[in-house]
This record gives sequence, structure tokens and C-alpha cells, in this order.
Amino acid sequence: MVALAAMDRHHFAWLSIGAAVATIALKTLAWWITGSVGLLSDALESFVNLAGASFALWMILVTRSPADHSHPFGHGKAEYFSSGFEGILILGAALAIIWAAAERLVAPQPIESPGWGLVWSAAATGINFAVARVLGRAAERFNSIALRADSRHLMTDVWTSAGVIAGVALVAWTGWLRLDPLIAIAVGLNITREAWHLLRESVDGLMDRSLDGAELVRARAVLESFHARGVAFTGLRTRRAGASAFLQVVVLVPGDWQVRAGHALLDEIESALVAALPGVEVTTHLEPLP
Repeated sequence: MVALAAMDRHHFAWLSIGAAVATIALKTLAWWITGSVGLLSDALESFVNLAGASFALWMILVTRSPADHSHPFGHGKAEYFSSGFEGILILGAALAIIWAAAERLVAPQPIESPGWGLVWSAAATGINFAVARVLGRAAERFNSIALRADSRHLMTDVWTSAGVIAGVALVAWTGWLRLDPLIAIAVGLNITREAWHLLRESVDGLMDRSLDGAELVRARAVLESFHARGVAFTGLRTRRAGASAFLQVVVLVPGDWQVRAGHALLDEIESALVAALPGVEVTTHLEPLP
């Protein structure tokens, strides 16, 4: 646990890449042993995991670049490209899975050696579950959409793998061969739903979506706490850019205030907002009350 606490965002991306390589090997072995199209769908999604984790690592490294003349607000939005790219990959994998399953639905084939196939698939699922939990905690810690997308994708993989394992086991038990491709199609549809969520979240980020409702409530509570001192506020605007967040507000004070008093008030307001919303970058503008 101490070692995980010392890790940076890019270290968690490397962890995701390692998990993807391990699960590809295990799930491909499970498919090769059984010939199950359901297990093939699982293996294909693991290739998507690898591509998504690799792109996430690249984008996380881009976000670490300091602000420059061309990008004065930094490079935090690069993480949205990662989650969007992963959403597109997931959608492509879903379509491939559904196509392969539809062919097997027309011409069903028996599943061979289901026992060992399920063992290797279950081992891969266990790896994905453990890594998804770690990535989820890291995403909250760093407020990283790239790590959050990776975590959600892996958890989707866990649930769909559980469905595939159950399907292969049921085919072996009942002998109904079409159950395997039917479950694979269900896996593909579930992956499509996750792809849609990731793409929508990426578009929201690139379109400068505001902070969430709870954060806005905390920001307004801070501002309202200064009303008793004869000041007012207008023009509150917020946006998020990856792990970074920005807040702008116009502070209205009596027109006869001295510049020094107004400046001290702005410093106090900015400090209070940062305390309520850790990591937010606050910009204030002073105007006289009408």
C-alpha cells in the first residue's frame, strides 16, 4: 500500500499495460484450448485494453508538460483524448465480437476442454479486477479521467468475462451450443454501452463542462459567507481540464474601498475557494457595486 501511494499517474498506466499483456496471454490460451467464441471475445477486448492503456500513458505524459506560450493553461485536456480514443477502440471491439458471434450463431461449433479454458479465463479476470480497483482509487486521488476510463473499462471486462465463463460452463453442462455466441453478443452490446459513456464524458471535457453539482454548491457556499461584509458576486464560471479545474468570479465591493483593501479581500476569497475545492485555479476580478 505504501508503494502504491508513492506512485505517480504514469506508473498506474504502466500497471494497466502490464495487466493487459498478462490477460491477453491467459485469455488467448483459454480460447485456443476451448475454441469458444465467447472466450475469443474476451481476448479481443484485452487487446483493446492494451491499446487504451498505452494511449493513456502517452496522454498522461503529455499532461505533465508545463504550460507554455501556445498552451498557457497547460495540457490537462490531453487526458480526454485518451478516454475518447479508448471509447472508439471499445466500440470497434464490440462490433467485431458481435460479427464473430453472429457467424457462430448460424454455424455453432462444440467447445473443447472447457475446464482448463475456464481456469485461465478466471485467472485473467482476477488480474483485471485487482488492477481495476487500484486504478479506480488512483483516478480519485489524481482526479484523472484517463485512469478512470481505464478502471471502468477493466471493470466492464470483469463483468463480461464473468458472463462468458458462465456461458461456457452452461454450454458444457447443457450441450446447447448456441448459448456461447448468444452470450458473446450480450458481451458486445455491454461493451458498446461502456464505449458510449466514455465518448460522452470525453466530449463533455473537451467542451469545457463545468464542475459537478456538489463542487458548485461548495463554491457558492464560500462566496455567500462573504456577503455579510458588504460584497457581492457575479459571473461565476467553472470548467475542468483533465485533472485541473478553473473557477472565475467577479467580486463586487463598495466603490469607495481602497485598492489595498480590495486586493486583500480577493486574496482571502481565493484562499477560501482553494480550501473548499483543492487543486482549483481561481481567477477573481474586482468591480464596484452599482
